[in-house]
Amino acid sequence: MPKLGVEPIRKAALINAAIATVGRAGSLDVTVAQIAREAGMSSALAHHYFGSKERIFLAAMRHILTQYAESARELLKDAPDPQERLRAVVRANFTPQNFARETVAAWLNFYALALVEPEAARLLRIYHRRLRSNLLVALRPLAGAGAERIARTVGALIDGLYLRAALSNEADAAAAERTTMDYLEKVLP
Repeated sequence: MPKLGVEPIRKAALINAAIATVGRAGSLDVTVAQIAREAGMSSALAHHYFGSKERIFLAAMRHILTQYAESARELLKDAPDPQERLRAVVRANFTPQNFARETVAAWLNFYALALVEPEAARLLRIYHRRLRSNLLVALRPLAGAGAERIARTVGALIDGLYLRAALSNEADAAAAERTTMDYLEKVLP
């Protein structure tokens, strides 16, 4: 078995430190030195691996998006019908890992960064397309022509629940999932 080198371990530590540091600060108003200190290394090493705070944060968001995709795949593999598939897509957004306070704060800042950073905007478009696609696969058999409208609303509802969680410092995953499922129960035949 090949040995895992030091570089991937250090990069992972910096990514986790970026999520934690941004989560505590609630904004991108953190320094590379703060992120590096959280990871237990020098800011020079952080710059060596990523080049800038924005690059560290983009790597952190790729990590968060990968975790989200893994959660969705895991939940979807056990979803035998459209109703369960829909429930799995919603649940993936609110797993403890995906709806942790630090992750929610990172998402909020990711949205802000996407306004000015093309790579962040590209990653956000990919996430939105994947969420829409997953929702539509589940919703088409359940809602027919209304699937597109419902998927758009569910996506906006999920974004809004993340925003509320970030602004209130209370990430209640169960309540957020219940709110989304309550909406779906009202609009689906």
